[in-house]
Amino acid sequence: MHHQRLPGLDLLRAFAIVWVMAYHLVSYGPQFGPVLGPIADLGWMGVDLFFVLSGFLVGGQVCAASAAPEGPRWGDYLLRRALRVLPAYLAVLALYLWLPGWRESPGMQPAWQFLSFTANLFPDYFRNRAFSHAWSLCVEEHFYLLLPLAVALLSRRPSLRKSALFVLAVLLGGIALRAWAWHAQVAPYLHVKEGEDWFVLRYIEHVYNPTWARLDGLLIGAALAAVRLHRPAWWRWMTARGWAFLAAGLLLVIAAAPLFEGLVTEAGAVVGFPLLSLGLGCVLVGMASPAILPGRIELPGARLVATLAFSLYLTHKSMFRLVSEHAGAYLEGSNLLVLGCYGGAALAAGALLYLAVERPGLRLRERLARRHVRPALALMR
Repeated sequence: MHHQRLPGLDLLRAFAIVWVMAYHLVSYGPQFGPVLGPIADLGWMGVDLFFVLSGFLVGGQVCAASAAPEGPRWGDYLLRRALRVLPAYLAVLALYLWLPGWRESPGMQPAWQFLSFTANLFPDYFRNRAFSHAWSLCVEEHFYLLLPLAVALLSRRPSLRKSALFVLAVLLGGIALRAWAWHAQVAPYLHVKEGEDWFVLRYIEHVYNPTWARLDGLLIGAALAAVRLHRPAWWRWMTARGWAFLAAGLLLVIAAAPLFEGLVTEAGAVVGFPLLSLGLGCVLVGMASPAILPGRIELPGARLVATLAFSLYLTHKSMFRLVSEHAGAYLEGSNLLVLGCYGGAALAAGALLYLAVERPGLRLRERLARRHVRPALALMR
């Protein structure tokens, strides 16, 4: 399996972070709501797009390592994952812990929850919302740990039927657990419009954030990675029809969107997430296809934004809050100019974090990789 950077996936990653930032921007610059419209309203879906991308990229790494003739070295895998995430994450966590002025909200969960990546399992959104977007990183870290175990089990007497049943079982299990959480933890509180038991907070804490409820996108991405590696003829057939998959994926995303009208709905909670993830998976196949123009042509700026995506994700909410607090009263004029101020501040912080912390960690990872003659591991990103 040879590494090949796919321009279409860079574009998807860039779009995902811009989409998420647009969603959060409306909270700090309400004037952007009418301008950004439905794009901002559905920006939370950018996280689900990140999940599908992560499932595909990390799933490919794990499948390749498992299939290596000399067998996998999971210690190497975990080290590379740690060097990918921890330097930038811990640097930003330090800012949140030691500089309260950096926080976008006063209250914050205990440090041990962020250090153990359990902040999404024991949230208290009524009191503690600072660095709340770390919930998705917790989900991904759990996925990084669970996926090798799943692949190792499925690799014993491997069969397409067993793998397909496993994927289906996880998807159906997520549906069942979300349905239970909705009826037990959210539905009885739909009449509560404020306070600690506000139904929206209960939805976020019991349906939207927990790892067991958000594996759909990661699983779809990992399944596509397994198809690419173990069924290359299928993958070639799929990517040869890039426009069809892209169109089908967009239609599925459009079909899923009404299920989340107002975000907190039973239909969205139960079946919306797998439908959305399936649609985004089809979009990924289309964008990975060299048969369509976005899949083979680099758009200016896409790779840069994709490269900065992780650092932008970690810092953008704080920067939006700082701009709003210290300069919001002075930002008048065209929405485009104001949007540029918010976006420019976020981009500057993300670039600084990337250059000062994230990139050195990635370079250390590559130096360690070159010490091993491990082609599969050397492909890990």
